[in-house]
Amino acid sequence: MRYFLGIDAGGTKTVGALADEERELARAEGGTIKLLRTGKEDARKNLASLLTQLASRAGIELSSVSRICIGTSGASVPLVANWIRETVPLLTGGELLLCGDEEIALDAAFRGGPGILVVAGTGSNVAGRTHDGQIAHAGGWGPALGDEGSGYWIGQQALRLGFRALDENRPTQLLQSILHHWKLAGIDTLVEAANATPSPDFSRLAPVVIACAAEGDALALELLQKAGEELARLALLVLRQLRRMGELPAPRVGFTGSVLANSGQVRASMIHALLRESPEMEILQEAIDPIQGAIWRARTSAVEPAGRSARPADGGNRTRQK
Repeated sequence: MRYFLGIDAGGTKTVGALADEERELARAEGGTIKLLRTGKEDARKNLASLLTQLASRAGIELSSVSRICIGTSGASVPLVANWIRETVPLLTGGELLLCGDEEIALDAAFRGGPGILVVAGTGSNVAGRTHDGQIAHAGGWGPALGDEGSGYWIGQQALRLGFRALDENRPTQLLQSILHHWKLAGIDTLVEAANATPSPDFSRLAPVVIACAAEGDALALELLQKAGEELARLALLVLRQLRRMGELPAPRVGFTGSVLANSGQVRASMIHALLRESPEMEILQEAIDPIQGAIWRARTSAVEPAGRSARPADGGNRTRQK
């Protein structure tokens, strides 16, 4: 019996799964191993803990693993790639395949075939693949430069729009809900917290915005609609790139990440914008599970994928956090 290990290294968490040739045997979740987010020692501890959990739940020795596929943003950044290649063989057996997190997500959706994947979690990016394996990207430049439609973007925009509404005397529940979430006493302390150095993790405010939208807050609903439109814009940019690379007559589009999985408003807005511009698109109905792409690639690949160089910024959960 052959065993395969798949790992999806996100910005805030790492998900791993052990599988045999037919089924998943165990799954576990741990802290991030991305050196763009944490130090080497903490990353090693997080990885070791994750692998120990998987081996225990599956009841197999890690030395018996045949192949490992790790998907991470920054896969071609030397700091990231070299650490993974040095550390993983010390903790488990098997041939190592290292690729971008968008590649395993594409494989989860399309099993090596063509398609477009929209990622919106802590950050955002869109990746697409042609029939012959060429990869196109849009977005994923990190929170300071973009990540439109992401959890971070939604949280930061909620504060900006909330304070604009305060100036305009426009009713909204956003600021009060954020005050409650951050356990702050008033507007002055909210201003201090939002402008602190280092900046707070605005992505943690996305669920607050989603909750306000569910209660009918007009500003929250407008913001989530805009998030979906921004994600659609990125997807259409990728579609144009793919069509320049080769024929892609009826593109398929999948999605993943906590924002698109948890917000019906963002999904609906994105899908409406996509179909308005490209009615022939086929939109997958459920959020895909990137770890399934890592397992599929571990089972079927024998050569480390080349792929396009990953972005230097932790974007899309490239910043994706799922």
